[in-house]
Parts: sequence; structure tokens; C-alpha cells
Amino acid sequence: MERKRCTAIVLSAGQGKRMGTSIQKQYIELKGKPIVYYALEAFQNSALIDEIIMVVGKGQEEYCRKEIVEKYHLDKVREITEGGAERYDSVYSGLQRVRHDGYVLIHDGARPFVTEAVIQRIYDAVCNYPACVVGMPVKDTIKIVDKEKYTKETPNRSFVWQIQTPQAFDILLIRDAYEKFMQSEQKNITDDAMVVESVLGMKSKLVEGSYENIKITTPEDLEIAEVFLKRREK
Repeated sequence: MERKRCTAIVLSAGQGKRMGTSIQKQYIELKGKPIVYYALEAFQNSALIDEIIMVVGKGQEEYCRKEIVEKYHLDKVREITEGGAERYDSVYSGLQRVRHDGYVLIHDGARPFVTEAVIQRIYDAVCNYPACVVGMPVKDTIKIVDKEKYTKETPNRSFVWQIQTPQAFDILLIRDAYEKFMQSEQKNITDDAMVVESVLGMKSKLVEGSYENIKITTPEDLEIAEVFLKRREK
């Protein structure tokens, strides 16, 4: 059977307000390179990925082209396109640039530690299931609380996962879901699987990710990322 084409959409348009810096978090340097570079490098080096679409903030296209894509010879990046105010706006923008049938992996540029093993697992899964999500079982007990912050419920930890990216989909499915979502009044969406679930009523298959596949959101995350990079170098 012929292998279907696979595009990685890397989201790099977030504001990163919780980081407390003037520079957007995905451009903060780790070991001399911007955070988003490491995610792009992983997809660049994967034989499973045919092309990359990078979604960036308004006015950042030229900077990303010169200072990231060209500087680090990331020739799989076919297009750099402008995102929007919300994550779903940026995903929608990226999906509109995919020109083929097959699969798409949607990944947060602030997750620098996606590995080839994770890419392989999610790719293998999407070949059999049209909607797949990377994640890991939670380590801590989770509490559901009410508006006054009193505990209401303690879900069984064995059924609770923390969701990561990449999230992988059949391109026709996810494009259809986003087209319908963007025309609806729903806006309380935090990831792509929620779009598929809420609009199409379709469940997503969970795939094992990695506890190192963190999203860099706060200054403390930067310190953890430094440790992970040092470990990789060893």
C-alpha cells in the first residue's frame, strides 16, 4: 500500500503571557537556539514527515524565515503563514495551506522535546484511526472543584491523561471539523481533538507520548528544559 503524505503544522503564534518576558516564549533561546527550532528539527529529521507548515504571529514571517528556517537549513518548511488571535485560528490557517490528502500532525511550537519515537507512534496510530492524540497518564490525584473551589469529585486516576501534541488526523476529517467549527458559536476549545469531538461527535485514540514532552509555559519550565537538553547531550 502506498504511503500517504504527511504534513506537520507547527504552531508558533502564541503570546506566552505567563512567561513574563518581552519576547514570545517560542523564540526564547535554549542552548543558543530558539525553542521552536527543536520541534521543527524533529519533524525535519523524521522520514515520516513530507513537509512542514509553520504558523507564526503577525509580522513574524520574515524573521522566522531568515533567523530560523534558512539559518538552520530546515528545507521541509514549505510555507510560513500568519496565525490568529486564538490557537484554533492558527490551526485553521495552517490547515488551509495543506494541499494534499493524507495525514496532518498538529504540534505546539513550545513543545521542544517531541521525539522520533513519539512521531512514529502517532503516525502508526493515524494510519488506523482518523483522529489520534498524544498524551500520558497523570501522576497526581486530580480533583474536580466547583466555583467556590470546594472539591466535587475525584476521578479515577487510571482513566485520566494529560494531553500533549502532536495530534494527528486524516486531513479531510480535521479540515471538515474545523470548517464547521469556525462557522459555529463554539469558542471554548483548547485542542484539536475537542474540535473533532464537539463538531463531529468522534472520539480520538490516545497514543503514548513522553513525560519529557512538556509545553514551555512558565519560567520554571525553562529550567526543566535546560535539564532535559543536558541529558540529551550526554
